[in-house]
This record gives sequence, C-alpha cells and structure tokens, in this order.
Amino acid sequence: MSEIEDPEKPKTPKEKLWSVTKTLLKFAVTGVLLYYVFRNVPFASVKNRMLHANYWWMLAALMSFFISIIASSWRLLSFFRSIGLNLDFRFNFRLYLLGLFYNFLLPGGIGGDGYKIYLLNKNYKLPGKKMFWAIMFDRLSGLWAIGLITVALIFLIPQIDIHITIPLGIFLAGSTVYYFVAYKFFREYTKYFFQAHAKAVLVQSLQLLAIVFVLFGQDFEGKFAPYLLSFLISALAAIIPISVGGVGIRETVFQQLTKVFPMDESLAVFLPSSFYIISLTVALLGIYYVLRPKRLEDGLKGIEEQDQETTSL
Repeated sequence: MSEIEDPEKPKTPKEKLWSVTKTLLKFAVTGVLLYYVFRNVPFASVKNRMLHANYWWMLAALMSFFISIIASSWRLLSFFRSIGLNLDFRFNFRLYLLGLFYNFLLPGGIGGDGYKIYLLNKNYKLPGKKMFWAIMFDRLSGLWAIGLITVALIFLIPQIDIHITIPLGIFLAGSTVYYFVAYKFFREYTKYFFQAHAKAVLVQSLQLLAIVFVLFGQDFEGKFAPYLLSFLISALAAIIPISVGGVGIRETVFQQLTKVFPMDESLAVFLPSSFYIISLTVALLGIYYVLRPKRLEDGLKGIEEQDQETTSL
C-alpha cells in the first residue's frame, strides 16, 4: 500500500534515497540478466531476427496487444463497478494507458496503480483501500486466466510427462479456494466476478495471439505450444519487481526453458524482447495524457453525478 500515497506530497530525503536506490538496483538486475542471456545466445542472431522480421505480422501483433489493453481496462471496470465506481469507459481506458506509461517509464516512481488510486480517491472520495483491492482482484483474475490457459497448453506438449488430470485437478481446487476466499471475505468484489474472469481469459488470449503473430513474422512453421507456455511462465516470473519492466527476467526464463522444450534459442530470446518493444510502444501512448491532462479528464464525473448514477442503479 506504500505506493498509493498522494504523489503531490513531498517525499522525505529518506524516501527519495530509497526510490533512487530501488531504481538503480532494478537497472543493475536487468543488466546482469541480459548479460547472462547474451553470453549463451549471440546477440547478433537475435538482432538479425529483428531486422529481417515480417513487419506486417509485427503490426498485427501490435494491434492484438493494443486490443488486449482495451480488454484489460474493460476487465478492471468490472471490479470498479463492484464497489460502486461507475467510470466512463473512455476515461477508464485513458487512465489505464497513463498507468501503463508510469509503470514502464517510471520504474522508481509512484507506479500506474498508485496514480489511479490517488486520482480516483481525489475525485470520488472512495477509500483507497477499496480501490486497492479492486485493482488487486483485477491482477488476480489475470493470474487465474494464465493458470487456465497453462493447463490447456500442458495437454498439447508431449515433453511434459504428466497426466492432464493432475494440473487440471490442481487448477480446479485452486479456483474453488480462490472463489471461496473472495466470496467469504471480499464479497463486494464478486458482484461481477465471473464476468471479469471471462474478460481476463480474453486478455491473455489476445496477448498469446500477439506472440503467434510475432512467430508468423519469423516464418515459423513448428509447434506453437512450447513458445506460448514459455511466454506465460515468463509472464508469471516478470511479476517479481526486480527488473525494469520485466526485461531480462522474461529472456532468462525463455532461455532456460529451451533446455526443457524443443525451441530455437535465438527465437526464444527474440520473442520476449519483441513483446517488450510492442508493450512499450503501446505504453508510450499514455504520455499524451501527461502532456494534456485535460484530455484525461474528459468523461470524469463529479462526485454528485457519480452518486446520482449509483443511486439510479
């Protein structure tokens, strides 16, 4: 909860020092991981893949990822509406883009989630804790969707010598516990629970489709499942906030998984690198709302209007 403080409140010297130190450590970890990866996989081979990619397919990957971001903001809207925060879809999407920009470009700053909570709390006076849990359940729905798709991909990869009933049973048991805990202790957030989780599956599917398009751009004709499963595993690893935007972590995970699955090493490293570039390109759209904050506020309801709409529902 430390990252949801008022960004306009001046930081103490100790907080500034920690923020700078944390950022430097993330860059250091990123550098070390990339050094390790490119010691094992020649950088020139990855660079060659980028230079000779089919950019029409790369554009298709970019569009698929962009649509996944629209779906992500739509998913978050479900959890906001569970707590009576009925945001305009366009405003919510603009705020989501701005959050992406903060997360990618300001690794030591308040973060995109922190800014969302600050701005919404400022305008709607809802407790920051409520919005924090709405965003947390949004993230958890994404993890649940990754788990579901992972189980499906395990079934398609013969190198994983495990009966499908084991991962499927674990997933179903985990899902049952997850919903029970949410319903028992966070019932308010389960109002649109299944709807939001269906959207989460859509989000992850669109991002996997982006990876498929990148593979097409490399004239790939092999089996997609190992690369897609590795992408999901690397996405889980990238949640650990020890590098800049997950750079280095994804590449390291992919490179290590080439020892387990039949994947080309240079292609395995190229995929997360290209996905980061695609993600960064979309995130840069958020800078528009930094430069023109008034455009962000289009569709932002006042407290009175929000209260009237909530009452009518």
